[in-house]
Amino acid sequence: MKRIWLTGASSGIGAALAELLLQRGHRLALSARTAKPLHALAERYPEQVLVAAGDLGDATQVRAIGERIAQVWGALDSVILNAGTCEYVEVQSFEAAMIERVVRANLFSASYCIEAALPLLRLGHEPHLVGIGSAVTYLPLPRAEAYGASKAGMRYLLEALRLDLAAEGIAVTLVSPGFVDTPLTQKNDFPMPMRWPVDKAARHIAERLEQRPFEIAFPGPFIAILRLLAHLPKRLQVAIGTRMARTAKDHA
Repeated sequence: MKRIWLTGASSGIGAALAELLLQRGHRLALSARTAKPLHALAERYPEQVLVAAGDLGDATQVRAIGERIAQVWGALDSVILNAGTCEYVEVQSFEAAMIERVVRANLFSASYCIEAALPLLRLGHEPHLVGIGSAVTYLPLPRAEAYGASKAGMRYLLEALRLDLAAEGIAVTLVSPGFVDTPLTQKNDFPMPMRWPVDKAARHIAERLEQRPFEIAFPGPFIAILRLLAHLPKRLQVAIGTRMARTAKDHA
């Protein structure tokens, strides 16, 4: 039975993953801004859930969550950094504040959580740091400047931490999903090829976490296509990408 801190646990992949891990008997500290779904899980699994709600973009709140986990459990065996958001850039009205919002929600929040979690992981059993990235980091896509930059930062952060934490026996796994049917992606106004149901995505992740792999990327065919496109000459990548981009006419 592991002691796991799971962020972004109120909806989407986080909520589905929380349900699966609780069913398997693990103890979960659940974080999200919206506390109601977390308390609902705590009522159903009273001996397993520690509600740790808060704004993970606020370093002070994250430190307080880490202190609470330390007081109750004393250590962590795993941290799953799933919290995040997505906004799409409209280049005709480029907004730097959007980049800041998304990077803070996706990358800074993960960094604050890592700062709070590492001392607890060092006291845990077979410690494991897991971050939910995105398949978007394989290839630049139109309008994904903010989201892609934040997830590319997450990829580099975790892959560098894997090197620096190896001597301490802390495994690091990056999860790179393609499109998953969540409340966040349901707002998308473009086709989402090979989209997976959220329960399928959560099962896929949960079944592989025990192996402590370097990366969990899915769906396989979608990832293979992105990797193939990423190896094309840059001029050809641009030609393909610009065909997907919106034009002024699309906004009319």
